[in-house]
Parts: sequence; structure tokens; C-alpha cells
Amino acid sequence: MTGGQAIVAGSGPAGLSAACLLAEAGIGVTVVAPPPDLNDPRTVALMRPSIDLLRNLGLWPGTLEGACAPLRRLRIVDDTGGVVTAPELNFSASEIGEEAFGWNVPLALLVPALHQRAMDLGARMLNARVTGLRVGTKGSTILTSDGELTAQVILAADGQNSVIREALGIKAAKWTYDQTAIATSFGHSAGHRDTSTEYHRPAGPFTTVPLPGNRSSLVWMERPARAADLIAMDDRQFAAEIQIATHGYLGRIDAIGPRRSFPMRGASVQEFTRDRTMLVGESAHLVPPIGAQGLNMSLRDAAHAAELVIDAVSIGEDPGAITVMRDYQAARRMDILPRQAIVDAMNRSLLSEFQAFSATRALGLAMVAATPPLRRMVMRRGLAPAMGLPRSMRS
Repeated sequence: MTGGQAIVAGSGPAGLSAACLLAEAGIGVTVVAPPPDLNDPRTVALMRPSIDLLRNLGLWPGTLEGACAPLRRLRIVDDTGGVVTAPELNFSASEIGEEAFGWNVPLALLVPALHQRAMDLGARMLNARVTGLRVGTKGSTILTSDGELTAQVILAADGQNSVIREALGIKAAKWTYDQTAIATSFGHSAGHRDTSTEYHRPAGPFTTVPLPGNRSSLVWMERPARAADLIAMDDRQFAAEIQIATHGYLGRIDAIGPRRSFPMRGASVQEFTRDRTMLVGESAHLVPPIGAQGLNMSLRDAAHAAELVIDAVSIGEDPGAITVMRDYQAARRMDILPRQAIVDAMNRSLLSEFQAFSATRALGLAMVAATPPLRRMVMRRGLAPAMGLPRSMRS
């Protein structure tokens, strides 16, 4: 059974975005994955290029914008209590000529919107699990719980435990952090001023991100035992803990949303392609939720992969050819590996008991705070790589 010219494995935002781009370009594409989780309490801070991707797909502003909030300012607060602490860092999007760095988008709205758009554009949806892969000279065959599908190129967006990556024999370095992330939302009496605040604490970042009105989402990274205690608290107790952690910045805390916890893990590959297959999203990289890098990198994976496939098909070339794979490998390595190293180092510096690591982090942040050109460079590079942004992510 044919899957068209391309198969996307995975129904998360990255896989669905790639499917939308391919289908919009007239490329036959099948998405293979079980239905996505529509009760996920997490939100994602999508930086401007990712919002431009949604705009170019016809999804922004649309019905999404009303449920989202702009991120016009970012605060980084050193709350480690160390001997050497960094000054508070305040970034404004207006410093680099932007209206906002991005928008905070609920996953429970983003995923269904992308799913529906992919179907409207003609993508075929197969509700099945990927069980294996068989590579051929002119195409690859995905084995699923509902049969087999063959296509010229595969986009493996099937997550951190990617079946396709394992079937290809691509090695992934995996590690764990002594942390659990709690995701939820909450109400507050003071306005958030369209400001996202990342408190750097000894167990990891505590990050509040604006939602519409006097409400914010929260990603709270803690040691596992402490996180379990927090999850077990009633809403009143949990609100009191948020009140303490935010130092009163958002006023009185109430109206706690559903809570969910996630163990913190990391993963990285050196090889982003093999045998007509491109790794997209968490099948290729997994980072802690620091600086809103994770999903934004994954969406750039999706946009780069789709662009290369579209360009190859448009000139009558094989979209699974070695040259296509080579271009994807070069583009994604240059973007992902340095960012992942920075995020990992920042997270480990918070967890480390060695004061020298904390002092180095604090001095680095102090240098950024005191040097306007460096501040602007950090802000721009936080939004997107310096070069090679896919066409679908440009204004």
C-alpha cells in the first residue's frame, strides 16, 4: 500500500506541521500515529518564526490568537541564593524591533488545529502505531499495526522513543536529570504585563508564561521527591507554594489548573538522517524546558525537512536522495547541537553543588545584562538561527 510520496510518523506539532507544508505543496503525504493527547495541560512559547509558520499555514491569527498571549518581555531572576548571583535580566522585544518575542499557545488547541489543517489540505491520516521500517533502493516501507506503507521519503517525528530511529540503527545519547517538571496554569490578582519570568532556582527553573487575562502557565522543575509532594498538594497549598516562589510579583495566586508531571530527560543524535529518513523533533533531540528552545527547534526541523522534500519534487528529483539527506543533516546539526549544549549547561549549572559552576553562570548573565550589543545578539539568536531559516518560517 502506498503512503504517497512522503510519510510522516507522529502526530505532535512538528509532525503535523511538516504534513501541512507537504500537503499544501501538493505532495502526497500520509501521517501515521495514534490520536494525539488532547488533555495536555502544557502550553508552548512559540517564538516569532514559529508563529510565522502558523501564519503561512493559515492558522494564525485565526481562532488560536484569542486563547494565546504575547510574550513582549522576558525576565530572568537569579533565585539560587548562591554566593555569587546574577543581576535581574529584563529583555524587551522592542529592543530588537519586534512587537513580541512570540506567543504562549496551549497544546490542547494547537495540536487539533494542525491536525484539522493537515486533513483540509489533503493529508491522509492513519490511526496506527509504527512497528518497524524496511528500507529499499527507491522507497522505504513503514510497518504499522494496520499494515504496511511505502513512500520515497520518511519524516520520523515519532518522539523520544522513536521506533524508526531504532530500526535505522541511529544511536542516540540519552541521559536523565535529577528533576521532574510540573506543568499547570494559575490565576493571579496582579497583571503579568505580557512578561514571562524564569526564576533560576537550585532545583532548576521555575517559569511563568502569560496567558490571556490575569492568568499564567507554569513549568516548575524540582527534585523528584519534592515534585511528588507538590503534585499531591491540594489547590490551596499548591497556590501558596507558587505565591512564595513568585515573591509576590503576580499578586495573590488562585484558580490552579490541572497539574501533570514529567521526568526530565535529555537525548541527542549526531546523525539526523539515514536511508531516506529524516529525524524530526524529539526523535533527534530532547532538551529541558529552558528558554523555550525545544518545540521551536522541532518546528524548524519540520520546516527544513518539508522544504527540502518540496524543492526536490519540484525539479523532478528523488526526495529521498542522498543529496537531500545531506542538506538536512548540515542544516539541523548547525542549529540544534550548539543550542542543546547551552541549555544542558545552564540546567546542570543550577543542579550542581560546585559554586564555580554557579559563579560562571551568574557572571555570564551579568555580562549579557551589562552589554547592549550582546543582549541584542542573545535575543535574536534565541528567536532563530543567524542563517538558514526555512522559507515557511519567514514573515
